[in-house]
Amino acid sequence: MTTFTLKETIQLPESAFEITEHLGFSKVESAKWAWLEIAGSVLSHYVVDRHARLDGLLRWFYQDLGFCARESYFSVEAADLGSCIISRQGNSTTLATVLMLLAKQLDLNLEPLLLPGTTVLCSRIDDEVRYIDPLTGDSLTRHQLHALVRGEMGNGAPFKPNYLKPASLKRLISRMIHELKAGSIVTHKFEPAMECCNLLLQWHEDDLNLNRERAFIAQQLGCISVAAADLKHFVDNSPHDPVIELVKMQLKELKEEQEIYH
Repeated sequence: MTTFTLKETIQLPESAFEITEHLGFSKVESAKWAWLEIAGSVLSHYVVDRHARLDGLLRWFYQDLGFCARESYFSVEAADLGSCIISRQGNSTTLATVLMLLAKQLDLNLEPLLLPGTTVLCSRIDDEVRYIDPLTGDSLTRHQLHALVRGEMGNGAPFKPNYLKPASLKRLISRMIHELKAGSIVTHKFEPAMECCNLLLQWHEDDLNLNRERAFIAQQLGCISVAAADLKHFVDNSPHDPVIELVKMQLKELKEEQEIYH
């Protein structure tokens, strides 16, 4: 793959389209045309009352346009913003992003909240705060948000105040890349998965778990020296991590494995 540098200034949807094309998934041009078509027709839903405007947008998005959760929810297609706009099917992150961008066209502010394992939207109109499930457009209570967290993290998981902190565009794109990586690994597309790790490490160079993940992917590709270097970096920089002994064993096994050259 050619070298690709993530920009510090992010423009949505363009940045996401460029990343997925670079990874070999949806094409920028097709995604852009599909987006322009939808973005151009949203303005007919502009009404004066903001509550009615939001309700109208949700009705149009889910009922008229038919946006919904993709059946293969953890696939690359669900995590690819271009593919989500073209097929009108996605995961919680891609659907939330499309809805957020359309709301912006209508002077409505929908903020993405990155809960563990799912993305939701938050709307604040006057004094009313509304949490929206991007998979369905339904409103969620705080209790339901906590249930989503517990479903992902286990019954004893607390609901942390920072879950309700709106995500920056950089964090939103990072989550998209994480989900593209997961979708690639599931289907054994290890080259794009490896590139997702490389992209994420540009922005999050201190995230040692990315090195550990990249080591696993590199091993699948037969790049043993790359895998060993990543594991050694993990061992050197997080000596107190609970998995450190396991990683040391992996590293020892790798060193005994024969390097396969591509």
